[in-house]
Amino acid sequence: MRRVLSVHFAPSALFVAGVLALIRAGSFSGHSDWGAVCPADPTAALALLTTITVTAALLGLLLQPFQVRAVRVLEGYWDRWPLTARLAGVLAALQRRRWQALRRRAVASADGDADRRTRADARRRLAALPTVDILLPTALGNALRAGEVSAGERYGLTTLTSWPRIYPQVSDPLAEALHSARDALDSAVNLCWAFSALTAASAVALYDESSAWWLCAAGLVLAAVAYKGAVTTAQAYSGLMHVVYDLHRFDLLDALHYPLPADPASAEALFGEVSDEFTGRRRRQPYGHAPTGDPNVPPED
Repeated sequence: MRRVLSVHFAPSALFVAGVLALIRAGSFSGHSDWGAVCPADPTAALALLTTITVTAALLGLLLQPFQVRAVRVLEGYWDRWPLTARLAGVLAALQRRRWQALRRRAVASADGDADRRTRADARRRLAALPTVDILLPTALGNALRAGEVSAGERYGLTTLTSWPRIYPQVSDPLAEALHSARDALDSAVNLCWAFSALTAASAVALYDESSAWWLCAAGLVLAAVAYKGAVTTAQAYSGLMHVVYDLHRFDLLDALHYPLPADPASAEALFGEVSDEFTGRRRRQPYGHAPTGDPNVPPED
């Protein structure tokens, strides 16, 4: 219920309420009369509240199946369309220049406390990014990709293929932390879309009212704040992905009934073969079932 309210209902209600306010003010048809936005009597207020609630609930239900797509668009997966593919290339080049600038700061010589703090900050920011050759066009995409390409790879596992298998093995406290971070991420993404859509609607309604353009600017600022919140939450989520593999990679082997490795080298080799199996290649590891005896031989007295 908490996820439904925070992720789907609240952003939809915000957008619906904003559009209804513009409609009641007459912004789409002429000069806005903001005094007409608030209902004059309790019955009208209740009807307006019911309209917002029902419309937002329906909109949230309709958009729920597209939640993954809503996140991926903000991540920068724009290669499907020629125009956005060009924009993706330009923004990715900008991200690479920023990465290289951080790299130079991280390896620069430090002569004082301020320089050391600058270098430490650059190293911290680099640690939250993927390598330069796989950077995405947006900060949100890079924050999530940092976990998607390194959480399991540190141990020889491919994160994207092993994540659905290792996720059911996590402990309850860690699962709660993952759920909370993912809900916060999706809420911030949906708020960013809601503020952006409301800004577009306000621009259409208020294009001839220069005195009300500050509403469009406020919508853009709120969308930017929501996007920044999504990036921050995505970095926390990527960190939790690393923790999952730190604590539960051997639980994955146990769930697959594979024998546990004896040393780090054999563990990395085994995890590599497990990742190959997840991608469709043939299994080459024996099962590690606990001995149960021959069911056809009766037990000794």
